[in-house]
Amino acid sequence: MYVGFLLTLLAWAVFLENPLAVLWALVFVLYITRFQIIPEERVLASLFGAEYEAYKGRVRRWL
Repeated sequence: MYVGFLLTLLAWAVFLENPLAVLWALVFVLYITRFQIIPEERVLASLFGAEYEAYKGRVRRWL
């Protein structure tokens, strides 16, 4: 879901033909990582423990 939204922001930047619009994509990545993904990972780690940690070792965060 986050990757899809990031791609939408990048497409919008291309559509606008404005390099500064790409900055919003970077802001999105930083914001969503800090305030959404990291807290989600903490909750999942507390719920599923070692099994989730093993999963994180096999799967990349954004792709």
